[in-house]
Amino acid sequence: MLRAGIVGLPNVGKSTLFNALVANAQASAANFPFCTIEPNVGSVEVPDKRLDALSELSSSKTLIPTRIEFVDIAGLVKGASQGEGLGNQFLANIREVDAIVHVVRCFEDDDVVHVSGSIAPLRDAEIINLELGLADLSQIEKRRNRLKKQVRVNDEAKIEDEALAQIQTVLESGGSARNVRLNDEAIYLIKALGLLTMKPVIYATNVSESHLEGGNQYCEEISKLAKSEGAEVVRVSAQVESELIDLGEVEQLDYLQSLGVKEGGLKSLIGATYRLLGLRTYFTTGEKETRAWTIKAGMNAPQAAGVIHTDFERGFIRAQTIHYQKLLEAGSLVEARNKGWLRSEGKDYLVEEGDVMEFLFNV
Repeated sequence: MLRAGIVGLPNVGKSTLFNALVANAQASAANFPFCTIEPNVGSVEVPDKRLDALSELSSSKTLIPTRIEFVDIAGLVKGASQGEGLGNQFLANIREVDAIVHVVRCFEDDDVVHVSGSIAPLRDAEIINLELGLADLSQIEKRRNRLKKQVRVNDEAKIEDEALAQIQTVLESGGSARNVRLNDEAIYLIKALGLLTMKPVIYATNVSESHLEGGNQYCEEISKLAKSEGAEVVRVSAQVESELIDLGEVEQLDYLQSLGVKEGGLKSLIGATYRLLGLRTYFTTGEKETRAWTIKAGMNAPQAAGVIHTDFERGFIRAQTIHYQKLLEAGSLVEARNKGWLRSEGKDYLVEEGDVMEFLFNV
């Protein structure tokens, strides 16, 4: 399951946002630093109206969406990389996620104290980024020390050390590991380190209700930062998200439209995460179930089949496929086959967003 870690300084609205996103997960949210010590974890369904349409077409008994897991990680502070504020424990939690949702406070509220005493989103973001970079530097230095003897006799150790040396140079100049271009072998060799600045980042600018539609100067500052880093940025309001919880779907839509926005924070974050990680969705459908599957862009048919079960990839013969819109137009798989719209694809076929797949395999 895809995992996204929600990080930021204390009291930026992380736990409030987490509670709203996962609705049923009772993460603690209170107005004092380190309210969250152990990470709270909750998974949510990825909203996808295509599933409903396919399920209705196939008269499916079960509908199974993909899911994303959010991890609410305790607030980081300056010095976290040296253990300040239980920093080492918190940083270890971040190493286990696929992407980082970096919540930045972009609202003013005298009733919610700021750990640094003032609202300055760029400063706050830089504190977190610096601590992640310092933690990575510490990891790299330890690893390179262990590699010193191996590089003379082991080619893989040499490749790893050279890659880490490149990253170290960039980190020391204030950059991030994700901005270093490495080949696939080097990426594979350093993967076990779980470098924090290697992880893709989504900046979530947390604003008040009145700034959800147009943002404010703080949002603009973070947007410029995100663009310079090749990161994603979404505008959310933890306040609004917490109010949406008790509303029905129609009421939620009406409320969001009254604020001038089309979707809530969950859809925005999921969309940004999928774009950032280069993810795609394909479907399987039938009377038993209609199900969504998440794959990486560029996966071929056997690899996509392997997401369902490794036997499907190992014994792959061919795939029957049709885009979901074309299937809806046909009205059924039988009619799609009669029209010649259902294609037979081999091992080299690259699965596209919205494909409906049926795999033939033999093991």
